[in-house]
Amino acid sequence: MIQYALKCAEGHQFDSWFQSAAAFEKLQAAGHLSCGVCGSNAVEKSLMAPRVASKSKSAPEPEQAPAPTAPTDFEKAVAALKEHVEKNSDYVGKDFVRQARDMHLGDAPERPIWGEAKPDEAKKLIEDGINVAPLPFVPTRKSN
Repeated sequence: MIQYALKCAEGHQFDSWFQSAAAFEKLQAAGHLSCGVCGSNAVEKSLMAPRVASKSKSAPEPEQAPAPTAPTDFEKAVAALKEHVEKNSDYVGKDFVRQARDMHLGDAPERPIWGEAKPDEAKKLIEDGINVAPLPFVPTRKSN
């Protein structure tokens, strides 16, 4: 296992463990890494100090990690928005475009939904008069 200090394009810093350096590279290339604060997939390794064991029998004490900073007003607002959206609408995932179009055409009952759409699909919805907007977060994913 290897621990990397990571940062996203927005400057949020966090640590994560990976099975190997190759595993990190594979996950990064596939776009499976994202920032837990803003959801950005633009995640890269941050500058970190190597941990090298000395020849002496007693290993040096690891440095204390910096204390986490308090969330900014923006981060609090995004968290509140995420909570509201998840509580008051249905997540439809990759079926968002079809369901939004069906509701617009009257083929399905209207209800608040949110999900995923490619930029060109979202642009086409807007061109067709369907009100959509990007959200500044990614869905909470359950592991296992």
